[in-house]
Amino acid sequence: MNRDIRFKIFDRLRNENPHPKTELNYSNVFELLIAVLLSAQATDKSVNIATDKLFKVANTPEKMLALGVDGLKQYIRTIGLFNSKAANAIKTCSILIQEHNSQVPDSREYLEALPGVGRKTANVVLNTYFKHPVMAVDTHIFRVSNRTKIAKGKDVREVEDKLIKFIPKEFLLDAHHWLILHGRYTCVARKPKCGSCIIEDLCEYKDKLID
Repeated sequence: MNRDIRFKIFDRLRNENPHPKTELNYSNVFELLIAVLLSAQATDKSVNIATDKLFKVANTPEKMLALGVDGLKQYIRTIGLFNSKAANAIKTCSILIQEHNSQVPDSREYLEALPGVGRKTANVVLNTYFKHPVMAVDTHIFRVSNRTKIAKGKDVREVEDKLIKFIPKEFLLDAHHWLILHGRYTCVARKPKCGSCIIEDLCEYKDKLID
């Protein structure tokens, strides 16, 4: 896929959704960090249901730390892996208070040092809140990138690096949200909705479909 086609793809995605946003609900950067931490192997919808109640009582590191692991579990027990996520979230709160003056750091190095925060979670926070032109590759973005041939790769890091390299700079800040939403609602895993896809004629996957 050449640069002109990539430009057309992202231009269409931008025209359809000029101001894309995460579907996770949050009102400050700490809430976003916790929501993304909880979203691993869970749907945004299930996280939002849990955090709707949680953030009303604990939307700062101090308040969440005061809940303790067992107290936090009561709010997130409907989310997969809630035991380990509760433990990591409480440890993260403690580190934020002790080492970062209760602030979420604007740094990949410091974010990835937090329990339960890997490269993808760090990239989501850096991109969504701090507006860094980085790419958080989840299962949807990995699928869309390989299927369309926007950026082929054998693993998420290879896809991430190629997306950063290949996506025209003017689209890079919002590309994460466009791709994840496209994968979530149109370029779905089992049966992509090619007929209603706004980039169908630019996609290199359609020719390989077998009815």
